Formats: sequence, C-alpha cells, structure tokens
Amino acid sequence: MTANPVLELRNAGKVYGEGETLVTALHGAALTVAAGELVAVRGSSGSGKSTLLHLAGGLDAPSTGDVLVEGQALSGMSRKELARLRRRSIGYVFQDLNLVPSLTAAENIALPRELDGTHAAEARIEALAALEEIGLREVADRFPDEMSGGQQQRVAIARALIGPRRLVLADEPTGALDSETGEGVMRLLRARCDAGAACLLVTHEPRHSAWADRVVFISDGAIIDETTADAPAVLDLGALT
Repeated sequence: MTANPVLELRNAGKVYGEGETLVTALHGAALTVAAGELVAVRGSSGSGKSTLLHLAGGLDAPSTGDVLVEGQALSGMSRKELARLRRRSIGYVFQDLNLVPSLTAAENIALPRELDGTHAAEARIEALAALEEIGLREVADRFPDEMSGGQQQRVAIARALIGPRRLVLADEPTGALDSETGEGVMRLLRARCDAGAACLLVTHEPRHSAWADRVVFISDGAIIDETTADAPAVLDLGALT
C-alpha cells in the first residue's frame, strides 16, 4: 500500500434520521485504495455498499469519521470545491446511470470535460475515442431513449472513465450487460487501474470480483472481512450475493 492512497476512509460512518427513526447505514468504515488498485465490495442488499460509494465520491457527507481523496479531506470542502473534485478526479458509474436524456451519447460523455473547461471540440474528440474503446462508436449521436439498456450502461461507464480521473467508483456497472460485454467492461476498469487509477467496485458477481486485487465484505453497515486475489474467502459468499 502506498503512503498516500488515492482514497481513504477513516472510521467513516453515516446515520439517517434521529431518535426512533435513526438508521445507521454505515459505521466504523476503514478502507484505503491505492493507485493501481481495484477493490471490489461485496454484500447483501441494504448492507451499506452504496452508502460507502456515496461517501467515497463526496455525494454524501459522513456523520462520523473522515473521507480523503488524494490526501484532501472532503469534509473541509465547499460545494463548489467538491463539484470541481468530482469533475476532475472522480469517475462515478451510477446504478441508475444518470444519463442526461436531452444529450446524445457523445455529449453525455463529454459533459464532465466541458464543465471542467475543456473546449467542446476537444471534449467531443475524447468522447468519440471513449466510445470507440467500448465498441459503441455508432451510437455517438443517439439519445439515451434511442439506445438499449446495455448501450446506456456502457455509455455511462465511458463517461466515468473519460479524462484524467484518478478514482473510479462503480456501482454494479455490469448489471444491464450480457456476460461477454460485462467481461469487456471489467477489462476496461482493470486497464484503467493498471494505468494508475484507483477503482472501488460494488458487485454481486463473484466472477467480476476475481478481477480485483482485494475483495471487501460488508454486512449491516460494517466492513467485516477482506481477502486478496491470492487468498480464498473464508465467508459464505452465497449469503452475500
């Protein structure tokens, strides 16, 4: 592990509500992800996986503890600073995709680059290259409702990978894809990590976990175990899928 990981959660927790309605979604989460590392997160539905990703990406603030991206504590940032960090440093593949329906595939992919000041023509070139990489150059000028669910998923992944993002957060990125296309997506994520990015992947697929350097298991809002690619899990994986 490097001395300065790309992502670090220090005893991070998140609670919602108060009194009788208080719900602890995550507590005491300690996790680091270094440059070049792909870490998979496994757990049952409602275990806290998505909350972990939301905190890691600055989409939600921890109730306790700290979250750092490239050594910067997110809790000390203004909304404007957080937005800039997400555009420049964090690529996020949302479970519900979050494509802008009024923008074409290429425009959706180019959007974070344009928002960060890249000229529209240059951003489009980058977007077309990203579409080429995922095998979807032909949908560049189609709107989301003109694409299949699988195509939309791959466009969302391309948007997360465009530009010099150092941290990629993926919430079930292969959920709408067939096995072959899903494996292609995992190759893309692995290649981005091998090129120096850090990746945190939520997945229920054991075969996709196999692409990771480490697998973290979460249950009832707590990280309960961790394995490496060379060590078999000691938990009942069936109970966590």
